[in-house]
Amino acid sequence: MSFVIAFLSCSKDEVVDSGNGNGNEDGNAVALNNKVNDFTWKAMNSWYNWQESVPNLSDSKDDNTNNYHDFLNGFATPQDLFSSLKHAEDDFSWFIEDYVAQQQQFQGISKSFGIFVKFDQFLRPSSNSDNLLVYVHKVTKNSPADIAGVKRGDLIIGFGNEVFTTTNLSRVAGQGFNAETAEFIFGEKDGVTIKEKKTITKEVVADDPIHLVKVFDDIAGKKVGYLAYNGFRSSFNDELNAAFGELKGAGVQELVLDLRINGGGSVLTSAYLASMIHDGPGNNTTFAELRYNSKHTDRNARAPFFNELAVFNSAGDNTGTQAINRLSGINRLYVLASDRTASASEMIINGLRPFIEVKIVGTKTTGKNEGSITLYDAPSSDFTDVDKANPDHKNAMQPIVFQIYNNLGQSDYSDGFEPNILIDEATSWNNILPFGDENEVVLKTALDDIRGVSSRSSNFSNNNFIEKLDAKIKENRFSSEMYIDGDFLKLTK
Repeated sequence: MSFVIAFLSCSKDEVVDSGNGNGNEDGNAVALNNKVNDFTWKAMNSWYNWQESVPNLSDSKDDNTNNYHDFLNGFATPQDLFSSLKHAEDDFSWFIEDYVAQQQQFQGISKSFGIFVKFDQFLRPSSNSDNLLVYVHKVTKNSPADIAGVKRGDLIIGFGNEVFTTTNLSRVAGQGFNAETAEFIFGEKDGVTIKEKKTITKEVVADDPIHLVKVFDDIAGKKVGYLAYNGFRSSFNDELNAAFGELKGAGVQELVLDLRINGGGSVLTSAYLASMIHDGPGNNTTFAELRYNSKHTDRNARAPFFNELAVFNSAGDNTGTQAINRLSGINRLYVLASDRTASASEMIINGLRPFIEVKIVGTKTTGKNEGSITLYDAPSSDFTDVDKANPDHKNAMQPIVFQIYNNLGQSDYSDGFEPNILIDEATSWNNILPFGDENEVVLKTALDDIRGVSSRSSNFSNNNFIEKLDAKIKENRFSSEMYIDGDFLKLTK
């Protein structure tokens, strides 16, 4: 289906630095020190989800030009201004230094080692130890770490000549993970004994979000499909569809969707994934509804269960369509979840629950029922068109601009979804198995439930002491995001 949408500009005219009856006490106009501050305020005033609740985003704030300039000049950088305009409930909006690099990250392209760890889950191996370690959750295929032989479950105990301790954790971990080249110390379970050292250099890596597709042929007489899916990236829509073609061809009767390290991504791709699992009770049934602030109700949209998907390349260009490979007879979905399961992943849970049973196995999810768009210094397009952006800088913003609801109007998961079956992978940190291994602790719990066998986390815990510490390392800002593709409004409404 296709819709033609007219975008209505809600921003005011650009600031002109001249006296117009709004002068200060001596009659002189106040000059604007940084025009990017003006872009920052006006774009937030137009689009921000909480605009009406932030006093400094009031529509009257720029009525007096000089007072407005005085306000903007009170912030040394646009980032400082942006931070001051965020609502207290907003944990996810951010300022973008370079929107070209950000768009690449949206498609899983970034310079990295290819190692995913949880920086707030450094573990103390025993109660009487001052040493710490962290296990590798995932290694990106064909990344420098993959080429170096790093595996999921490997234990990192330090960098260079220093092992992690409770006193040096943030410094040593920060220097190592943020370096271009680092000498990783891989160790044993005591956090002290060195197993080997590997020097790894970051490279530009394209992370394929379809990490693993597998079929278990006999789980209590059923064929069970398993998909480890790590990001809703629109440039991989066709690969995701191919994965479901494989599951469909195998005739799976149950589905386990592993979203433990899936922080979100494209809203449209989330709707496509839902459509691969279920068809809704009839044509044009709503999977999810997006609601914007009062200035942009024209953007409100409903994403249905689709019969075909749009294919995008890494530049975001629509290159064609494909018929969706939809599974038949899936009445229950198992979602493997963690505190990194966020936004577009939670959208799957919330959006499918009115139609099928969704059983969460793992730990509590992030709790992000909102989404964003990228805003550019392009006032003539109401800050949405990158082709009209000011060429003098690459600053942009990624503010929360909409809230998402399911077919029943539900959006009450800002604190996260509680698991139906609680099982914390970290309790078995010293025996982490590969994704898709039938005995991997979280997957086994889901498969046992299909078998009718009750499982408890304590059954899998082989460590009597576990303490998690936070290394205080700044993570990729795209770790928990939900964003709109350029063609979203053309394909939904």
